[in-house]
Amino acid sequence: MDFLTLFAIYVAVVLTCIVLVCKYSGQQQTPFTVIFNSVGKVIAPFTPKWLQTFSQRTLHRLFHQRQMDTTLTSLSVPYVLLAIKTFFFYLCIKRDPGTVTKKKVAGHLHLYPYDRRLFHPGVSCPTCQLLKPARSKHCRVCNRCVQRFDHHCVWVNNCIGAQNTRYFLLYLFSVCAMAGDIALLTGDMLLHAVLRSGLLTASYIDEYGQQQPAGPLFVVQHLFLTFPRIVFMLGFLVFVFFLLAGYALFHSYLALVNQTTNEWYKSRGYICQHCHPTATADHLCSPAPDHSKRHFYSKGLLRNLGEIFFPPQPVQKKDN
Repeated sequence: MDFLTLFAIYVAVVLTCIVLVCKYSGQQQTPFTVIFNSVGKVIAPFTPKWLQTFSQRTLHRLFHQRQMDTTLTSLSVPYVLLAIKTFFFYLCIKRDPGTVTKKKVAGHLHLYPYDRRLFHPGVSCPTCQLLKPARSKHCRVCNRCVQRFDHHCVWVNNCIGAQNTRYFLLYLFSVCAMAGDIALLTGDMLLHAVLRSGLLTASYIDEYGQQQPAGPLFVVQHLFLTFPRIVFMLGFLVFVFFLLAGYALFHSYLALVNQTTNEWYKSRGYICQHCHPTATADHLCSPAPDHSKRHFYSKGLLRNLGEIFFPPQPVQKKDN
């Protein structure tokens, strides 16, 4: 399954969600409420009472409403996701991505075979003065060679490599979940505000003096005038969610096929380690891409995921 297929599935899921929102928008019992109640029941035993009270008071002031249709437990879900996101963010920052050192380089050399297209044996890092294991790369920002180098992430100010890729993926998923949950919570509150106001069955007098039913455009205009900051916040959250979801989907695809961002980028031009970093398409030491070997290190779906969450460790030789 290639990236385009996964992206098509992603688009289909997004369109399905939009259709469901449009279908149930006029009903009191919406899918949003069902989702919030289900999630709320799961985390209810772990949610402190003070956190529920704080969430209720904050959102009451935000919406100027005295009655909330959303359960208090569901209001605390974003705070739980924030704690989870912060935890994985900390692990991405602090965990060693898999630095190749003089003591460990011998063990790193046996972790992956050289594909002799992107990675060739006998190539040394001019900075670290070490033989470069397959799938490794020297990071100019961190000034070190990293095992199974993916990319240097400016978000976490650390390289993403063999030992912290799993934390980076979980961090992306938790950020997407938090943005999506807050967007759903905000959309559910706006929907119930519309239902309580009776706008869906209301009417207005147009400029010609005729009575017209209040359609979707009128409802949206009313929400912009009544809750302008909340509507803009919802739009920003939706934008951020789709942006991060696309990025997380791309990295999920790379994890499924056991490929790094560095390898994906190099494979598009097939500039190997013998070439100069600034080499152009006219100076490539490899022929046209062989698509049958595009995912050289793939071992199957389950084993690929297992390698992400349980990365292989360099073999340490015992001194006699």
